Amino acid sequence: MRLLSYVSELGGLRQSRSLRPRVLTHTVSFRCNARCVMCDSWRLPRQDELSTNEVASIYRQLPGLDAVRLTGGEPFVRKDMTEIADLAIEHLRPRFIHVTTNGFLTERIVAFVENRDRSVPLHMLVSLDGVEDKHDEIRGVPRSYERAVATVRALAAMRESHNLRVAVNQTVVDAEGARHYRPLRRELAQLDVRTHLVVAYKESATYSLERDLERDVDGENTYETYGSFSRAEIELLLEEAEEDLVELERPERIAKSYYLSGLRRRLLGKSGPAGPPCVALRAHLRLFPNGDVPTCQNNSRLAGNLRETSFDQLWHSAVAEEQRDWVSKCSGCWTECEILPSAAYTGDLALHALKHPLASAASARVAPTSTREPERATSPSS
Repeated sequence: MRLLSYVSELGGLRQSRSLRPRVLTHTVSFRCNARCVMCDSWRLPRQDELSTNEVASIYRQLPGLDAVRLTGGEPFVRKDMTEIADLAIEHLRPRFIHVTTNGFLTERIVAFVENRDRSVPLHMLVSLDGVEDKHDEIRGVPRSYERAVATVRALAAMRESHNLRVAVNQTVVDAEGARHYRPLRRELAQLDVRTHLVVAYKESATYSLERDLERDVDGENTYETYGSFSRAEIELLLEEAEEDLVELERPERIAKSYYLSGLRRRLLGKSGPAGPPCVALRAHLRLFPNGDVPTCQNNSRLAGNLRETSFDQLWHSAVAEEQRDWVSKCSGCWTECEILPSAAYTGDLALHALKHPLASAASARVAPTSTREPERATSPSS
């Protein structure tokens, strides 16, 4: 039934027509126990967060969804994460729950995995941006690396028994972080845990201290990185990440190949996807901690608030339509959490797989070694 629904809605989404949401990104809290250099979430004024009962009330109003992503800030600063995840399963019936965490609160995270409703797969993504002191430097808290690795180790041991998938998200903020890609991969290989690479972008409306922020809709669809890189450094990083695609399962391999190809286009001027029609405020619904519904990652202007307004009223309001008009005119971004839902629900991922069969073909071969020897990873203390 979901496949038939997806096919029937595909044409409408490619033409930017308003349809029901298929994916929810719920930022459960902007509070964070890290002090990341590339994110201002921890600097934001504390919001009046939705209570567990208010979350339940909102979830009851939403249609069935394909995926629910619970994120922050740091989501596990909330003590009701198990209840929130179970409410999502009960009312939204997703194919899977996805949770992103910095991994600092190991005991609380493990308890969440143990106590949650296991009838739906759980995808846990733990942030690790380098090895040892480099990760601590980026996250701004001593022992960040030690605590995150402890969480990854604990979760890796629970995979088979708890309907759980575990991966690491490496946000590359600068050239030194890029040199940590291979060493971090080697560390995680001992646990059979994969790394997902993202290159940090300069600005996010969602996590900016400036509210009601939006990017220039007439601007060129480029990618402004947070840190500085030489062309050779970007080329080597993307080459290494593309070599490792063979280790991913087919859906992840297609998605990651699409993302990396787009980075090549924007950062190196190579061929790659121009970008799909955006499904923000269409197939992709975002919910902020206080019930606000923003436009997208790059536009924090609001369509309304689900604490104050019913979902049906908000979704079909003139304000929501005005923000969708902005989305339709936007030149596009390459923010992974926006691009991949858009590519999935407009058919761009399927087209990419057809054009690049090696990205979608199953492969059991071992990833080749880069022809260039990467520089030794260094940290501030070495």
